[in-house]
Order: sequence, then structure tokens, then C-alpha cells
Amino acid sequence: MTALRRTKIVATLGPATDDLEVLEKLFYAGIDVVRLNFSHGKAQDHIDRATNVRAMAKKTGRRVGILADLQGPKIRIARFVNDKVWLNEGQYFALDINLGEEEGDHGQVGITYEPLAREVKQGSRLLLDDGRIVLSVDKVEGGRVSCTVVVGGELSNNKGINLQGGGLSAAALTDKDKADIKTIAEIQADFVAISFPRSAADMHEARILLDRAGCSASLIAKMERAEALEVMDEIILASDGIMVARGDLGVEIGDANLPAAQKKLIKRARQLNRAVITATQMMESMIENAIPTRAEVFDVANAVVDGTDAIMLSAETAMGKYPIQTVEAMSRICLETEKQSSVRVSKHRVDMQFDRVDLAVAMGAMYMANHMDTQGIISLTNSGSAPLWMSRISSGLPIFAFSNQETTLGKVTLYRGVIPVYLSLEESDQQTLNKVVLATLKNLNYAKLGDTYIITQGDLNNIVGGTNTLKVLSVEEADESKET
Repeated sequence: MTALRRTKIVATLGPATDDLEVLEKLFYAGIDVVRLNFSHGKAQDHIDRATNVRAMAKKTGRRVGILADLQGPKIRIARFVNDKVWLNEGQYFALDINLGEEEGDHGQVGITYEPLAREVKQGSRLLLDDGRIVLSVDKVEGGRVSCTVVVGGELSNNKGINLQGGGLSAAALTDKDKADIKTIAEIQADFVAISFPRSAADMHEARILLDRAGCSASLIAKMERAEALEVMDEIILASDGIMVARGDLGVEIGDANLPAAQKKLIKRARQLNRAVITATQMMESMIENAIPTRAEVFDVANAVVDGTDAIMLSAETAMGKYPIQTVEAMSRICLETEKQSSVRVSKHRVDMQFDRVDLAVAMGAMYMANHMDTQGIISLTNSGSAPLWMSRISSGLPIFAFSNQETTLGKVTLYRGVIPVYLSLEESDQQTLNKVVLATLKNLNYAKLGDTYIITQGDLNNIVGGTNTLKVLSVEEADESKET
């Protein structure tokens, strides 16, 4: 059996992937989840791309998840008369809510965020264009923020504004996001990413809005505000997963603090049984080049070693010249990194008492798998909880999540090491069901004669939280199975 990659790859769709031939090649290259970026494009663009993904999943036999990424609050400057200016270190420059949307010049520019003047003070540092321009606030009068340029350079229209250290109060969910949630419900996305949450309350509000729209998607909190790190546990627990969104987060806390923050977020998400995506500039040079830089190779590998469930590509696949080669390169790096023994060993929950039978069974299965000669773990699951718990344990073995629930199959596409497999689960006889499961793995080229698998299931199928049985199955002749 070919080595199965455990770390998942999230690929952003865009103009570079709209060709169905390119999309099909991305499926075969190994994408696990696609991202629809609601910061760009119209609702119909996202609907069309989601439709193509669903059709390609049926054609290729690969269940690929769909992640809808909400735009969130965009605190931006307005526009310049001549589209851009050059700012020199030490010069005066002002941000003014009262200035017209297209009246910016060498000394001032309008802004889209009216509360800015109330939320900064003398000495505050404003970071524009992902931190490329740095302004120090000298004075605030009315809606005008007067500054001195600390780090200069070219500044063009509509660039973003961050406050160093965080503290801007813009709500996580905008009117645009609330309208987009209706489109997401129509798409029936598997995941929804919430931009710039400050607290668990933002995630609870998003979940309520999704429920009202008739969407049961898993919620992903994008950790990109400095203040979010202060309440990371409550945000993680209010979510189904998080994204380490290194762009805005790095601007707010400083690039030097970003590696430690990434490691802490990944570790804490795994400890709290939540999925985690690592994102931003992972293979950015491949937007223009056919091979990654050595630094990018190390960046991807380090995220894998840290235990991330998934790594995300943005412009690399959405608008880059080499989307397929980028996914293939990322997949190779993951596979080689996952061979390290440190990536396969875990002490997660080894000293804990379990208060749920299904959790104890899931943990027992992984302990057995890591201490005996077996080719993988099979989980017959209704909710996807058992595969999630299993995926928190570092291992070199695949976890096959068999389910007849489409929402569950979509959910597990993001979990590290978990492979979704559709199965009707209609057979009431457990022995017959086990034979069908092993035959399915053989047909998918995941199993061969003589292989041994650990299987977890419930006495009654289609019952949430009903996992209470652990067995060892061997693949025998004529799709027969032997239980031990």
C-alpha cells in the first residue's frame, strides 16, 4: 500500500483553478479541503466552485471538504488621487475619516473605519499594508489621526490597517458576512472560518447565524488578533477548530513572536480536541516559481512536526502559475517529515481517566495501534467524534472513518490522519458488516491479504456516542475477516 499522508492540505480556489482539468489534477495531487475566500468574488462564483468540487468528488471518488472563509472586518485606508504615494521616513502623514474616498495624497488619506480616532492615542503605532508601512501617532483631533512615518515606502489604495498590540474594536461579523452566511448555507459548506474573533461570544454568534440559515458546518476561528491570544482557550472551546492566520497575527504581535504563538496555538488546540490549520505564505514563492524555497520547505515541515492538522495554500493555488506543482511539493514535504519518529510518538492523555466509554475506546484503539503490528484503524462513526479523538494521538497509521453521514464525512476531511469512507452501515449483523468494511478497503487499494486492522464501533449503528466495541480484524481470502 502506498504511504498515506496524514497532514491535510487546504487549497484556496480562484481563477487559476476554475478550469475543470486543473481542478481534477488538484484532486489527484492530493488536496483534502478547498477554501472559498469570500473576501473576493461574487456569491455565484463561490456557488459555482462548490458545485464543481462536489461533482469532482463524485468523479474521482475522493471526498474533499469545503471551507468558506468569511471576510470579516476590513479596516482600510481609502484611495489616492494617483492610486499610490511614496512615504519617507520622518515625514508627516494623516489618516482622516472626513477626507473623501479618493482624495488621498502625499500627506493624508481617508479611512473606512470611523472609530479609529477614538481607539488610538499619542504613541500608538499603526501598521499599514501588512506592516510594510509603520506610523507613530502624534495627535488625534476629531476624526483626524496625525502621524509621523517610522517606516516608509510605497503605499497604494485600500491597504489594511492594524494597531500594534491589537485593541481595535471592529465586530468580527459584518453585514457582508451575515449575507454571505446565506450563500454558505446554500452551498452546505463543511467548514466556516470566522475572521478576527475577539472572544467566544463572536463564535457563538456565528454558530447561531449558521443554525438559523440551516447550515451545520464546523466553525473555524481565525486567530489573527493579539487580544485573541489572551483568551485562546475560550475561543478554541467555542469552535470546532482554529486557523493560525499568520498574516494579521504577525503584524499585531510582531514577526519575532509568531513562531512561539504558532506552536502554542497548535499544541493547545490538540490538547482541547480541536482541529488546527496553519496558514499564510507557506509556499508563497511558488506563485511565480515552480519549486519552493528552502525556507518554505522548513516552514511546512515545522508545522507538521508541531502537529498541525492541515496546512493551507492561498494565492499559491488561487492565482499562482503552478497550483498543481505546489500541492505536489507540499505533499512530498509532509510525507518525508511524517517519517520522523518524533511525529509518530504521543503521550497525549496517557495519564488521564476517561469519563466516556466512546472516548476510552478511541484512546484504547490508538494505544493498541502504536504498540502492535497493524496497518491502520477503522472507526465506524456517526458523529465523527471517535476519529477526532484518535487523530489527536501522534501515529504513523491511517484512521479510516466509515460513515453514512455526509456532514460527518466532510468534517473528518480536516482531521490529521483521518480518511473519510462512505458506507451505508445498513447491515445489522456485525460479522457481515466487518467483511464489507474490509472489502471496501481492499477495493480502494488501502488493504491487502494478510493485513490487520483495529476496528471500533457500537453495538447499534447510527447512534451518536455509541462506540463501545474494539476488535482486531485480519484480511483473509475472498474478503473474509477473522476477529480476535
